Amino acid sequence: MKTALVIGTGAGGATVAKDLQGAFQVTMLEAGQPFNRLRIGVQTIERLHTVGAPLYPPMINRIFPAMRVRRAGSMLLVNGHGVGGTTTIATGNGLRMDKDLRAMGIDLDAEFADVYSDIPVTTAHQAGWKNSTRRLFEIAADMGLAPQAMPKMGWAGRCAHCGRCVAGCPTGAKWDSRQFVEAAVGRGAELRTQSFVDHVVREGIRASGVVVREGCRRRFYPADVIIVAAGGLGTPVVLERSGIATEPRLAVDPVLCVAGLVPGVRAQQEISMPFFVQRDRYILSPYFDYLSFLNHPAWRVHPAGDILSVMVKLADDSRGSIEHGRIRKALTDDDRRHLGEGLRIATEIVERFGVAKGKTFLGVLNAGHPGGMLPLSEREASSFHNDRLPANVYVADASLLPGALGNPPILTTVAMAKRVARVIRERFEN
Repeated sequence: MKTALVIGTGAGGATVAKDLQGAFQVTMLEAGQPFNRLRIGVQTIERLHTVGAPLYPPMINRIFPAMRVRRAGSMLLVNGHGVGGTTTIATGNGLRMDKDLRAMGIDLDAEFADVYSDIPVTTAHQAGWKNSTRRLFEIAADMGLAPQAMPKMGWAGRCAHCGRCVAGCPTGAKWDSRQFVEAAVGRGAELRTQSFVDHVVREGIRASGVVVREGCRRRFYPADVIIVAAGGLGTPVVLERSGIATEPRLAVDPVLCVAGLVPGVRAQQEISMPFFVQRDRYILSPYFDYLSFLNHPAWRVHPAGDILSVMVKLADDSRGSIEHGRIRKALTDDDRRHLGEGLRIATEIVERFGVAKGKTFLGVLNAGHPGGMLPLSEREASSFHNDRLPANVYVADASLLPGALGNPPILTTVAMAKRVARVIRERFEN
C-alpha cells in the first residue's frame, strides 16, 4: 500500500487523513500536543484583574497551550496549536463560503454534500438563546440588517450555552476535527504528536519525504504523497523552508468588538456568535471577546457579566506576508474604511440595547482566519495542485483560499480538503 504523510490535524489535515486512510497508509504529523481545554474560568481571570495582571500573549500561550497568540503590528493573531488545530478553539460556525471558488469554475457541490453527511450542521441552538441574544436579534432586524441564526457544526442538544466555545467545548456539543483524526486512527492511520516538520525533501520534480524534529532528534519520514495542512500561518513556513515560494497575499479576517456596560447581561455565558448580519465586506455578530477581556484596559476593569459586545469581522485586503517565520500584516486604508462602517453599525446596535451614547468602548484588534498564501486560480481548478509544488505534494488548508472571506472558513476548508483527497486518490492510488 502506498504511503501518505499529512502535516497538521486541523480542518484540512484531518479531513484528508480520514478520506485517504485505507486507500493509503496515512501518518499524521502534528507539531502540538493532544488538546486539553482551558480549565480556568472567568472568575479566576477577574481575580487576576483585581491585582492589575493583564494576560499578555506569552502568558496566554503558557496557560492555554492549545491557543497560540502572537502580535503582528497592532493586531493579535490567533491559531490553534495541537491535535484538532484551530477547530478546537473556534466557535463552531458552519457557513458555506465558496462563491469565489465557484467563480473560477471550481464546483464543490459533491464535496459539500459529503461534508454535511459527515458533520451535523444546525441552527437548533436558537431555541436556547438567552433573552439578551433574542433582543439583539430583534434590534438588528428592526434596523433592516436581516440577521440570520448562525449554522453551527455539532449537536445543539448538548450545548449548555456556557460561552466557552473558544476555550474548548466542555459538553461535546461542538464538532472539531479531532473526530476526523479519531476516525482515521480507527481505520489504521498513525498519529504522531510533537512532531515538528522542518521541511519537505525534494528530489527532482517529486518529494521523497519530510524531515521532522521530535524532541532533540531529527528524523526522515519517507512517503509516496505528502499533504501540507499546517494552517494559514504554518503551511507557508513549511513551504518556504522547503524552497517553495508562496505569495504575499496573507488575509486574516480581522475582528474588532464594540462593547458597553449592561449590568447583569451575562452575555459571556451565551453560545459564541449565535447569529450574524452579512454585509459586503464584513459580518456583525454578538461575541464576548476573551482576548479583549484578558488584556485590554477598557475591558479588564469591568465584570465579565456586565459586558455586552458585538463583533465586526472584516474581509481584509490580501496584502500580508510571512518571511523567515516573521508575519507582516497591517490594515489597508480600504480595510479601515469598511471596518469603520461596521463599527458604526455595531455601535448603534449596542446603544439601541441600552448603552448610553458615548459610553461604548472597543476591544483588541485580533484575527484568527489566516490563509491565502498559495491561492487557487482557474489554472488549478481541476488539479488543485500548484505548479510550484513537487508533483506528489499538495496543500489542503486555508492557504488555498483566493481571498479573505470575512466569514467562518472551516466548512469550506473541509470541502476543499475533500477535493484534494479525491484528486490524490485518482492520481496515486493505483
